[in-house]
Amino acid sequence: MTLFKIGFLTITVLDIIDILLVTWLFIKLHNYFRGTRAGQMLVGLIIILLSSFIFRAIGMSGMTWIVDQVQTVWVVAFVILFQPELRRLLIYVGTTRFFQRLFRVGSSNTIDSVVDATAKLKEKGWGAIIVLQRDTGLKHIKEAGTHVKAEISSPLLLSIFNPQSPLHDGAVIIQNNIIEAAQCILPLTESEMIDPDMGTRHRAALGISEETDVIAIVVSEEKKQIAVAVNGVFQLNLDEFSLRRFLDENLFLNLGE
Repeated sequence: MTLFKIGFLTITVLDIIDILLVTWLFIKLHNYFRGTRAGQMLVGLIIILLSSFIFRAIGMSGMTWIVDQVQTVWVVAFVILFQPELRRLLIYVGTTRFFQRLFRVGSSNTIDSVVDATAKLKEKGWGAIIVLQRDTGLKHIKEAGTHVKAEISSPLLLSIFNPQSPLHDGAVIIQNNIIEAAQCILPLTESEMIDPDMGTRHRAALGISEETDVIAIVVSEEKKQIAVAVNGVFQLNLDEFSLRRFLDENLFLNLGE
């Protein structure tokens, strides 16, 4: 559908949508790279792209050829020089809410097993820390614990946190559908704002959530309560249904080790 013409250019609805999408993309990229060397180079790349379009539109074939050659070199140089920034950008894109919902971690099996086990642990009065890994790698913590490498299930979690089990002390780390390790020692929070009534499990869960992007679930054996720590903040006194809803909204595909 033609909207209007500017000289020899015919502008359609699709052209407007295309321009808006490209503009939005460049704004997002600029905001992400702003204040970095990659951001300055991105501005230069945008200038070259605009120059190429203008020269091509007015028929300056010589300048068009020169800018096209520089443009190719500029793009290759950008990729080579700023691999770390581009890698972080791809991770950032992959962890946006849209893609998180599209590629959900651990599916319903992880959530069902964790929620069921947590509810039963609460009922029995058995203490537990269950760490659900997302993007940040926890390799050093898992290596210091006891390797399990078993598919997640509620009975397995219950057997691990049974007070008679040699694995019940420390945290369990789950990545995707796999219980990676048990007896893991987590860093304790140094925050002075934490409730003094909270014990070591809560301090450990809060500590690991301050340093990484994990979801740390705590079952208190004294109070028989469920709490979740994310990004250094606790969600307290959760029941089975609120825990399931929280995990359904926040547990997504991870890339860490």
